[in-house]
Amino acid sequence: MGENAISGNLKNLVVCFGEMLIDFVPTVGGVSLAEAPAFKKAPGGAPANVAVGVSRLGGSSAFVGKVGDDEFGRMLAEILRLNNVDNSGMRFDSEARTALAFVTLRGDGEREFLFFRHPSADMLLLESELDKNLIQKAKIFHYGSISLIEEPCRSTQLAAMRIAKDSGSLLSYDPNLRLPLWPSEEAARKEIMSIWNLADVIKISEEEITFLTGGDDPYDDEVVLQKLFHPDLKLLVVSEGTNGCRYYTQEFKGKVGGVKVKAVDTTGAGDAFVSGLLNSLASDLTLFTDEKKLREALLFANACGAITVTERGAIPAMPTMNAVQDLLSSSSRP
Repeated sequence: MGENAISGNLKNLVVCFGEMLIDFVPTVGGVSLAEAPAFKKAPGGAPANVAVGVSRLGGSSAFVGKVGDDEFGRMLAEILRLNNVDNSGMRFDSEARTALAFVTLRGDGEREFLFFRHPSADMLLLESELDKNLIQKAKIFHYGSISLIEEPCRSTQLAAMRIAKDSGSLLSYDPNLRLPLWPSEEAARKEIMSIWNLADVIKISEEEITFLTGGDDPYDDEVVLQKLFHPDLKLLVVSEGTNGCRYYTQEFKGKVGGVKVKAVDTTGAGDAFVSGLLNSLASDLTLFTDEKKLREALLFANACGAITVTERGAIPAMPTMNAVQDLLSSSSRP
């Protein structure tokens, strides 16, 4: 544990579960993977990004997942340690490699992914390898849907969610749809929705709404409330990139505008947004019931996402508390 995590309030621990991998990003922008002359390696994986994001903001976080017992896996564990994320829940697989992803933003603005997971270590995390004690300490337990694609990590995620729920943790879900990893669209939709009703907090994007509802209008409140808001849900947030976000609770709904910046690379912006929101929630679970406080927390989360797009990469671009406060004080309030 780094000093940040020790001095941070451990009662407010955010535990992130899932994949951590190496992203290979072209050294030049706007090219396809085939055209890229060279690649730069960057730590990635949404749950790990969120764990780092929370820690950067001064909160306490931990990561639970599996990497290969290889140079890349050890490097990822060390990156977490250097960022004051508790990595004691990480496991190392001696047979499988750390996952790799080649990611590029082509000239036409489309993201292109090429994944090496055949299988990768993160897919092989077993229930018996879970650090139950660590998960039970979570005030918030955060996860995605990529671990649901294959066994055994699918059963392991369900078990981890159960441990967290039973110990009173708030369950936070960001599906983080990556269609190329799923065997089919139907499989993705079915599995992502299979754990939908267990979450207390869900963050989704406009594209994910369209995908999960089979093509409905993502901007229609009725679509969101009837198809995606479930009776036990405390907060559903729809992230709209530069336009900010919409929020839905059992009491109220609304929109918080984005914070304008010059974008360089959107990688990790959604994860930074989530870490900003979870960091606020971990220290004050009454946000759900107080619209003014919730709007402040969402504006803060929007600013976290905005800062991240001004730098390349996800983990290197995750903002500090000072950086977010500086941006908010210098930008005109929406």
